[in-house]
Amino acid sequence: MNILDTSNIDRLQDIISSAARISVAVHIHPDGDALGSGIAAITFLQSIGKDAVLILPHMYPESLGFLVTDDIAGSIIVYENEPERAVARINESDTVFCQDFNDFSRTGDMGQALAESGAVKVLIDHHLYPDTESFTLTFSEPDTVSSTSELLYYILMALPQTGGDAKKLPAAAATALMAGMTTDTNNFANSTHPGTFRMASELIAAGVDRDMLLGNLFNNFRENRIRLMAKFLKDMKITEDGVAYMVLDRKTIKKYGIQDGETEGFVNIPLTINKVRMSIFMRQDKDRFRVSIRSKRGVSANICAKRYFNGGGHELASGGRMMIPSELRNAGEAARYIEKVTHEYFNDTAND
Repeated sequence: MNILDTSNIDRLQDIISSAARISVAVHIHPDGDALGSGIAAITFLQSIGKDAVLILPHMYPESLGFLVTDDIAGSIIVYENEPERAVARINESDTVFCQDFNDFSRTGDMGQALAESGAVKVLIDHHLYPDTESFTLTFSEPDTVSSTSELLYYILMALPQTGGDAKKLPAAAATALMAGMTTDTNNFANSTHPGTFRMASELIAAGVDRDMLLGNLFNNFRENRIRLMAKFLKDMKITEDGVAYMVLDRKTIKKYGIQDGETEGFVNIPLTINKVRMSIFMRQDKDRFRVSIRSKRGVSANICAKRYFNGGGHELASGGRMMIPSELRNAGEAARYIEKVTHEYFNDTAND
């Protein structure tokens, strides 16, 4: 992988060497890539003698709990549970690694503390349109890596402490990086590059147990999730334009006892249908709908998300949000909105 600027690696090494207290921050509702890259960063930094902690805006999903061993748990602060402690740690840090988000708004309520921090800020991310002016040093590769975990892997491999040898990574870091990349590619189904497979090969050779990872990531769900998935498939609608969509309201979330993170991957399922060109999944969350959009090659999920759902992301995988009641009064209006805007999108000649 030759995308990394040697001068940036040298700057990063200087930043790490001079840092006394490092915090690693990731985006709201952390997924596998956010948690995986976060754990990898702090375990690597700790292995070279640094005081490093991971700050999460929200608690990680139960399905990813296997990555958080007892040793790691003591180095994680969850903002929604301990906001004062999280902000205090940010304020005390001389260096902050910002991972898997492109601007501070993606960290929710703790974004203000991050923005106002006088710390050296390092961005490591794979999303489009990073707010580079807010960071001291930026590693941003939206088109050449699968995930932040992949990008971080190659950054760590470029540092003198590893010398390019994955076996020199802490075991927890190697496992977390593989987990982050695996989840963000949907187990190599999308957004893969030559470097993605090289990373996987090197980590397996270094001792990562991929069978264990796959078992925990894809074969260890609660029954509630599978019951909801059945309802998802039963209630899914497909428009004449080839858009499959599903709206999950709070009543249904409560009925099935669904935890945060348990609907991860639902949005990908409709794309297995030959006539479906785009899949949209909206989940009600307090005063907003969280929107996930996936598309097949030739259809831009990113443009659709930016134009109609206050979001954006990658060409085939994007997200957004719709506020309640200012943009949508309730869950009942969501289906009509999706059908209206996607029909407009697919019939707009500007998209051709």
